[in-house]
Amino acid sequence: MLTVNGRVCVTRIRWHGSDGSRTVVDGYLDRAERTISVGVREMACRLNGGGTNFDRTAENLAQVAQVSASGETLRTLIEDEGRKVVKAFREGTLPITWTAKDCVVEPGTAGPTRVYFGCDGVMAPMVTEGEKAKRRQNIKAKRRGRTCRPLPRAKAGADQKYKEFKLVTYYDEPKKHRLVLGTKGNGQEAGRIMRRLAGRIDLAAAAEKVGNVDGAPWIRGQVEGRCLPLDALGLDFYHLAENVHKARRVVYGESDSAGMVWAGDILHAFKHDGYDLTWEKLVTWRALWRGPKRAAADALMNYVRERREMILYPEFAAKGWQIGSGPTESCCKTLTQRLKGSGMRWDADNAEAIMALGSLRESNLWKTYWQTQLSQTT
Repeated sequence: MLTVNGRVCVTRIRWHGSDGSRTVVDGYLDRAERTISVGVREMACRLNGGGTNFDRTAENLAQVAQVSASGETLRTLIEDEGRKVVKAFREGTLPITWTAKDCVVEPGTAGPTRVYFGCDGVMAPMVTEGEKAKRRQNIKAKRRGRTCRPLPRAKAGADQKYKEFKLVTYYDEPKKHRLVLGTKGNGQEAGRIMRRLAGRIDLAAAAEKVGNVDGAPWIRGQVEGRCLPLDALGLDFYHLAENVHKARRVVYGESDSAGMVWAGDILHAFKHDGYDLTWEKLVTWRALWRGPKRAAADALMNYVRERREMILYPEFAAKGWQIGSGPTESCCKTLTQRLKGSGMRWDADNAEAIMALGSLRESNLWKTYWQTQLSQTT
């Protein structure tokens, strides 16, 4: 059995009787997962989070814990563990250590509670069907003329080089309490996660429930379709600014000072005057242009008009609410950091498993998860 203290060899006694034979210690060893202990699994997953590949993780594990295992063994172990985490989140067997009632705006006071909701999509590199076929041919060429076990059945590859994963987050004002989970599924699956996690933290019990998202139609559709009990759903100010500057570059050029002044004025108006007054400014500004510049102005106006109900910056400011989705954007980076190393390509389910392990860290549930795993072996 492989443990964090090295390999342990067990000598067992088999007892025989009229009803057959049995080895008493086997029951314990089975619960301890026979060959790899919870300690090794936890250490491997921990080191993998900061690693660049599974071979490097194997080297670090040997150096830190004097446990020898191949990179391929650790790859299988870590991805399997990630799938267990996905299952635990899905089935609700992973204890969540906080609820909305714990999310006081000012910790240490009896003030109101506030929970923020976020959702976003993030791209991760996939192994395409063509790449899988090429890899398989290379393996067959190396095995030619040798007696080897048959290769396992080929697993289908992706149809695109990149796939969008969906991420759902809940967090409080000081970001002490967080709950994060990603999925390889579509918007419908993300919507189910929104609703499931909202129930786990009793979102409806918060005095203030605020959403900040990038304005993607599928996110708004799922929020409404899943009846999330939000007080308001706002458009992330950074994404609004991104679209304003996109129009500026077409109309004024990359670094024209007049364009910079215009963009600053429009963003200030959105932030402090609200939608209606700023819309009138955009209408007047649009009339100045023709051709490609008019098209850029139209694109910006269509963008803000479609998100009119989400442009609530003065209202958010009056209540002390955040107007950005920075915490969600940050989670998108940290959960996919391990997936985006040089030359890395993934199957979707394996990428989801690696992201799930990252979710434990971001949700401060790492210790909780491993305690539940340890309790299952006793």
